[in-house]
Amino acid sequence: MGKEKNKEPKVHRELNGFRVEIDKFGEIKGNFDIDKVNEFLNRNLEDKKLKHEG
Repeated sequence: MGKEKNKEPKVHRELNGFRVEIDKFGEIKGNFDIDKVNEFLNRNLEDKKLKHEG
């Protein structure tokens, strides 16, 4: 059983086409505007740091 290569991952429809790569210098390169990604994350994820405990 070989490892599957180049299989497209399942993604949320709003992030369809989103690609991230890390170059040889360790720099993260993406094809989406970072503000659009942050907006998506703010809508869909709970920020654990802001969660009130107690």
